[in-house]
Amino acid sequence: MGKKETALSGVHGMPADLRKALASSGAAKLVWEDITPLARNEWICWITSGKKVETRGIRIEKALSKLKGGMRRPCCWAGCPHR
Repeated sequence: MGKKETALSGVHGMPADLRKALASSGAAKLVWEDITPLARNEWICWITSGKKVETRGIRIEKALSKLKGGMRRPCCWAGCPHR
C-alpha cells in the first residue's frame, strides 16, 4: 500500500485482512487510494463493526466489489459512530 493508506486520519487503523484483500485487487486499490481518509475510515468501520467473522469476510468482499464499481463510501450506512 502507498502513503495514502498509512496516512489514515480516522480512528480506525487498517486491518490486515482488508490490506491483503486490497493488495490483491488492483481496481479496488486504485479507488481506495483516491478516496479521502474519512471515506477510508468509514469503509474500515463498516467492515470491522460486524460481530461475526463471517460477516466481516462478506463485508470485505462487498467492499472490494463496490470500490471496483467506483463507490466511494459504504451505502446505506449511518457512518462511523466512533468519530
